[in-house]
Amino acid sequence: MSPSSTTTCTSLLEELQIIWDEIGESYNERDKMLLELEQECLDIYNKKVEKTRKYRAELQRSLAQAEAEIASIMSALGEKVLFPKKEGSLKEQISSVKPVLEDLLMKKDLRRKELSETLTQIEEISSNIAGNDYTVSSGSEIDESDLTQRKLDELKARLQDLRNEKAVRLQKVNSYISAVHELSEIMSFDFSKALNNVHSSLADFSKTHSKSISNDTLARLTELVKSLKEEKHERLLKLQGLGRSMQELWNLMETPMDERRRFDHCSSLLSGPPDDAMKKGCLGLDIVREAEDEVKRLNALKSSKMKELVFKRQCELEEICRGNHMDINSDAARKSLVDLIESGDGDLSDILASIDGQIEKAREEALSRKEILDKVDKWRHAKEEEAWLDDYEKDENRFSAVRGAHKNLKRAEKARSLISKIPAMVDVLTTKVKAWEKERGVPFLCDKLPLLQTLEEDIVIRAQREEEKRQFREQKRLQGQLATEKEAKYGSKSAKKKPLGQSLNTDNVTKTPLGRRIGNTPGRSATSGGKDYRGNAVIPLNYVALQKDD
Repeated sequence: MSPSSTTTCTSLLEELQIIWDEIGESYNERDKMLLELEQECLDIYNKKVEKTRKYRAELQRSLAQAEAEIASIMSALGEKVLFPKKEGSLKEQISSVKPVLEDLLMKKDLRRKELSETLTQIEEISSNIAGNDYTVSSGSEIDESDLTQRKLDELKARLQDLRNEKAVRLQKVNSYISAVHELSEIMSFDFSKALNNVHSSLADFSKTHSKSISNDTLARLTELVKSLKEEKHERLLKLQGLGRSMQELWNLMETPMDERRRFDHCSSLLSGPPDDAMKKGCLGLDIVREAEDEVKRLNALKSSKMKELVFKRQCELEEICRGNHMDINSDAARKSLVDLIESGDGDLSDILASIDGQIEKAREEALSRKEILDKVDKWRHAKEEEAWLDDYEKDENRFSAVRGAHKNLKRAEKARSLISKIPAMVDVLTTKVKAWEKERGVPFLCDKLPLLQTLEEDIVIRAQREEEKRQFREQKRLQGQLATEKEAKYGSKSAKKKPLGQSLNTDNVTKTPLGRRIGNTPGRSATSGGKDYRGNAVIPLNYVALQKDD
C-alpha cells in the first residue's frame, strides 16, 4: 500500500475508535465490526483480482484468435507471412500481431472481390451460352477456404476460354445474320421478322452485345440459313426454267424485243450469275408469280398460233433441205401434217417438237455436207464455164473489135484454167463423198440423185467428149494435110482471094483468122489455114496470145 493510503486507513480507524468511544460500543462489537471491515476489503480485492484474471484470459484469447486467424488467412490465400513473435506482455504481443492481421484481412477482401467478379462473369457468359434469359446475381458464393492465387488464375483462364467461345459464337451469329440479310435482299422477305422468329434479341440492333449465342439459337440460325438457301436455289431453278420457257415461246411467236425487256431480270438468271452478282429482289415471290403469269399467257397464245407455227417450222425445214440439196418430199409432208392436225390425233406441241428435232438434224447434216457442197458448187461453176467456152469458141466473130470483146477474151482464158482443174475436182469430190458415205452408211444425195453416181457419169461423159475431141482434131489434121498436098500439086490460088479465116464482115478493119488453135473442143481444134496469097499467116491487129491446149 502507498503511504497516502496507509495514512488514510489509520485516520479512519482512529476516527472510528473515537466514535465508538463516544457511543460506548463494547469491545466485542468493535472486534465484530473490524472483522466485517476486513472481510469487505477481502471481497473487494477478490473481485478486483477476478476481474483482472478475466481480462488476462481475454487478452490471451484475443492473441490466440489473432494468431489462428492469421494462420487461417495465410492458408486460404496460400501465402506465408513471416513476422517476429515478440516476447513480453500480452498487450505487446497483441500490438505486434494486429498490423499483420489487418494486412492479411485486406488481402483477403481484395482476393474475395476478384474471385467474386470473375465468378460472376463466368456465370453470365455460361448463362448466355446455355440460353438462359434471366440476369445473374452478383453475390456468387465463394469458397472461403480456397482464396489462393492459383484458384484465381484458374477462374481467369476459364473466363478467358468462355470469352473466346462467346466471341466465336457471336461471330457465327453475326455471320448467319449477314447471310439472312443478303438472302432477304435477294428474295424480298422481312429480315427482322425472320430473325425474331429465331430469337427476339437478334432483331434488336440497338443491343449488339446482348444477342443470344446459345446452342439452340445457333442451331435455329443454321437451319434458317439452310432452308433459305434451299428456297433460293428452288426459286432460281424455277425462274431459270420459266426464263427458258419464255425464251422458247418468244422465239416461237417472234415476240418483239420491247415486250421481252420487261423480263430481262429473268433472262439474266439463265447464265447462272454468282451470289454476289444477283440483283436486289431478283428472286422475290412477286417476280416468280409475274414470270408464271407470263408463261401462262404465252402458252395460251401459243395454243392459238400453234398451227401457224407448225407450218412455219415445216417451211424452215424445207428451206434448209433445199438450200443444202437434201431430199425432202414437201407436198407429201405438208399433206401428212394437214391430215394429222385436222384429225386431232396428234398434239401440236409434240408435232412442233418433232419438226424442231428434224430441223436440228437437218442443220447437223447440212453442216456435215457443207464442205462437199462447196466443192460441188465450184465443180458446177467450172462445168458452166466449160459450156460457155464451147459456145464462145463456136462464135466466128469472137475476135471482132466490138465493145466488151476483151472481157470475153479474159473470161475465156480464166475458163480454160478452171476447166483444166475439173478432173482434180472430181477426184477430190469422189474421195470426200465416199468418206462421208462410209461414216454415215447412207448415200450422199444431191438434188435427189446420188452424187457419187453423178460424178461417175460425168467422168464417163467427159471421157467420151475427150475422145470426140481427139477424133475431131485428127480429122482436121488430115483435112489440112490434104489441102497442103493439093496446093503443092495444082499450085496456089489467086492472090486476090481473101485469106482463109477472114470474116465476111467488110466493115471491120481487122479480121480474125478461123484457123487459130484455141482449144480442145471441136470449136477449139487446130487448123493449118489462115495464110495470105504470099503464103504468110495473116495476124489480126486485135490478136491476143491465148493458151494452147495439147
